[in-house]
Amino acid sequence: MFLKTYDGVKIAYDLYDVADPKGYVVLTHMMPATKESWRDFAHFAQKQGYASIAIDLRGHGQSDGGPNGYKNFSDEEHQKSILDLNAAVEFLEKQKVNPNNIYFAGASIGANLSLQYLAEHPEFKKAILLSAGLDYRGVKTDRLIKKLKPDQKVLLIAAKDDQRSGGNNAKMNQKLKELAFKNSELIIYETGGHGTDLLKAHSELSKKILEF
Repeated sequence: MFLKTYDGVKIAYDLYDVADPKGYVVLTHMMPATKESWRDFAHFAQKQGYASIAIDLRGHGQSDGGPNGYKNFSDEEHQKSILDLNAAVEFLEKQKVNPNNIYFAGASIGANLSLQYLAEHPEFKKAILLSAGLDYRGVKTDRLIKKLKPDQKVLLIAAKDDQRSGGNNAKMNQKLKELAFKNSELIIYETGGHGTDLLKAHSELSKKILEF
């Protein structure tokens, strides 16, 4: 299934629906992964009563420019991926979903984009950020996280053995926790790797995310 963004890009998505859901989660993958990297979590969330929509960012997977177009993207082109999240949100809003029941979960650059969306749209209240970086392709979280409103909240998750984001990812997330003040919760693992790899390494993490 496909969505169309404001700038005319065709975005592939998978919908994990349930009857009378407790909420909807917009799932955004890391590079070079695809929407399928969230599949196990989405199935778990379904069993707990949460629906999800997982997207392939532009240049990835089945979306326009995929599966490998992202390799040649400029930072500006990566930053336009925020429009891909917006297309997923618009899809849910057309189904009459209340913004209070729409949540975001992203991994790596998907985490940065999820935080950006939350910071720019105060009607949405929560995001789960797996291995957020301080600066992925110009999406800078240190300034974004300070824009959160008092009723918005993020769950930061990282591992000490993760060096993929240009440095010690655990320390980056500790800094974001300090910047976010009361707007955040932080989970730091000793091991687990990067992004959605954390979900595979820690079986209890999916439950913690839904509790949040």
